Amino acid sequence: MQWRDDQPIYRQLYQRMVASIVAGDIAPGEALPSVRQVSADYQINHLTVAKAYQALVDEQLVEKRRGLGMFVCEGADEHLRERERDVFLQQLPELVAQAKRLGMDKNTLVQAIKNLKEES
Repeated sequence: MQWRDDQPIYRQLYQRMVASIVAGDIAPGEALPSVRQVSADYQINHLTVAKAYQALVDEQLVEKRRGLGMFVCEGADEHLRERERDVFLQQLPELVAQAKRLGMDKNTLVQAIKNLKEES
């Protein structure tokens, strides 16, 4: 696993955990891997993992269960999908503006999206 230098490791780990929840790799009610396990797997400091997990708790995406660990909250997946959709839609105006600067019309952009959808 490679860590980027453009942001703190705890933030990158947080984003990976969010992506896992959105993708359904970690379902609501399911336990997150332990801090020790993630620390060993990624060879990072356990305090870094704890900080990423605390960010998830602060956003009420996961909950601590004393003696049991961290668990994904019910509805966290849908909440995150909604949040990610909002972020994506906020980026669309810049994407459309970039397409215009490149001389692409609306039909070309729509067709490119349809082609991507068919490929996946």
